[in-house]
Amino acid sequence: MDLMKQCEIWNEKEEYRAIIDAIEALPEAEKTPALVSELARAYNNRAQVGDRVQFERAVELLKSVEEHFQDEHNWNYRIAYAYYYLDEEGPALRHFEKALEARPGDADTQEFIDDCRRRLAAPRFEKTFRQRTEESWTAFLQGEEELRKLLDQKKQAAVGEELIAKCEKLLAPAFHDIAFELGFNGEKYELILTPEGNRAKLFELVYFQRRAPQSLLERWNVLVGRQPSQGFGLRAFGQEIAGKDVQVWAKTTENGQVSLALFCEKLLPMLKEDEGKAWWMLSILLDQVLGEIQAMALVENFDVLDAPRDEPGISMDCLPQTLEAMGLDLAGNPEQFLENGYIAYEMEPQQDPDADWRLDVYAGVTRCPVLINEYLRGDSETMDAFHLDGAVPGFFLYPLDCFEKEEERGKAVLDFRDALEAAVRKAAGEDAITFLGGATGIFCGYLDFIAWDLPRVLSAAADFLKDSPVPWASFHTFRRNVGGVLLKKEEAQTE
Repeated sequence: MDLMKQCEIWNEKEEYRAIIDAIEALPEAEKTPALVSELARAYNNRAQVGDRVQFERAVELLKSVEEHFQDEHNWNYRIAYAYYYLDEEGPALRHFEKALEARPGDADTQEFIDDCRRRLAAPRFEKTFRQRTEESWTAFLQGEEELRKLLDQKKQAAVGEELIAKCEKLLAPAFHDIAFELGFNGEKYELILTPEGNRAKLFELVYFQRRAPQSLLERWNVLVGRQPSQGFGLRAFGQEIAGKDVQVWAKTTENGQVSLALFCEKLLPMLKEDEGKAWWMLSILLDQVLGEIQAMALVENFDVLDAPRDEPGISMDCLPQTLEAMGLDLAGNPEQFLENGYIAYEMEPQQDPDADWRLDVYAGVTRCPVLINEYLRGDSETMDAFHLDGAVPGFFLYPLDCFEKEEERGKAVLDFRDALEAAVRKAAGEDAITFLGGATGIFCGYLDFIAWDLPRVLSAAADFLKDSPVPWASFHTFRRNVGGVLLKKEEAQTE
């Protein structure tokens, strides 16, 4: 009997283990995309709620055959189902929606879509990022002695994988995905948390760093961002480069940053064969020469050349001195970078009062522009990443027509936003929220933030809003395709 037909029989009998054993036993060459998808279905069906291993296996299998089935109902439904039970409702929703497009009117799919939207409107976590941070630092304190012993080994290559695995385990309570480096500077051990150029991730890392236990800091430096390193050499993909191998041309931009052009003769073959690898190596080298935070703060963009320019460049080793001579600050403090990183923006507001929230905005400021941009595009990649760690970027919104009678309406609107921010910060606590900026629309005002402990934040906001002049107010995440949470609504007055 054809194996696919046999799988259908086993499915009807709920004999999912038989399906898994039969397909997993096949040689790789005989595992067709259809069988791989059927295998993932069996893992989904056999898994119990909370069984991450089998749901993760289903996602892995389905991703491997995405190019064959990405527009089909079954494939999208199966991968969405696995994501749903992994508590990753963001990607689950996207795939359930694609599944519904392929099979309009499917009741099961619509039910999952509705539930995902409810969950994403007011995310609830087993542990918030605030709690996860506390748990992770407790674990690190208990396990750091073992890390120090491994770092003291003379032959680091022999213990490198064990060292990384143990540190990943200690950081795992806080982070679903984390990049880091470990070392010893001659006086203290060092844990370096790297955002890999991701400004949104930097908010998480700074929050986590600030809460390192004082007793740990007697033996460890906890740093954010790769640190500047003189004479650094990078070996990857069978190639080795250093700063002296790279020529650089720098010019200032309108934003007070620099635009760089880089040429490295050693990487020309790689640039032709796999351009991404060459860019990655030069990006990492740039981080090490300048420091990762300095590179994020100062380098607006860089280009990789396939031939040197006619005018002489400088060696990348000399880039820090060159940038200082151009009047740029290479201090590289991650907290200051975020604190001073407000970006003003303007929009053409929509006049429709029924349009999605924030589309009425005409001016705003933000410290995390990717959240604004993704929201307006209808994307949620950054939101999904925060969600995995138990953190929730979002905004409060409230009507502005109640300020119309104020003599200085603009000042009254901003004063209210400042008062809301101060009240929430005080009641929820500094460890519960980080404010990002705000915006003013023709209908509503908006206050943006990242909630590290969403229940605390919403409770604090609701308490303040009770006696405030606004007739209603809501919380909304930076997701366009979900609803919000009503925090206040006054009953209409009748005569």
